[in-house]
Parts: sequence; structure tokens; C-alpha cells
Amino acid sequence: MNHPSYDTLLQAVRDLQKRGYTNDFNIVDGHVLHCPGLDLKLHPQHFHVREFYRFEGDSDPGDESVVYAIESERGVKGLLVSAFGAYSEPLNDELMHKLNMPQG
Repeated sequence: MNHPSYDTLLQAVRDLQKRGYTNDFNIVDGHVLHCPGLDLKLHPQHFHVREFYRFEGDSDPGDESVVYAIESERGVKGLLVSAFGAYSEPLNDELMHKLNMPQG
């Protein structure tokens, strides 16, 4: 499957939302994804990364962000937007591996 290319994080988020990735995910304790709107917690074995896109900051290429299109094994779709570089949060190895290996 060909994935679109985006110039900005906002373009990616808007398009992914149009394609059904409407929930917001956050990383909790470096190893679990949490969807506050549904009070849902997902361990790495319970979700798939369908797509992800990296963006560099306009003023500092070291400021990177990534948007992940996540789908749970039960079909809940949402987005995780994560900063890399100086603003990133520590992740455990299992979550880091899962986020870097899309299962399209």
C-alpha cells in the first residue's frame, strides 16, 4: 500500500483523522498507550502501528516529531504524536520496537 506524503504534522494529523484515526493516544510510564477518551490502555502486544510520519522542526532539525496511526486489536483507531530529540520521553524496549515497526 502506498502511503501519502505530508509536508507538515498538521496535514498528516488531519488526513489520518479523516481516515478514521480519531482517538488520541498518550504514552504512560514509558510502556503503555493510553486513550483517555475511552479510558483504554494498550500494551505493545495489543496494538499495531499502521503508518508513521516523521517531521523536523522548522528552526531546529534536532526537534523532531512523529505521528503514529495506531489500531488496537479490537479495531480502535487513533493517533500518537510524539516528540523526539531533546523533548522525547524514555520508552521501554518493547514499546520502542513496536513504534518503529509498522504492521501496515
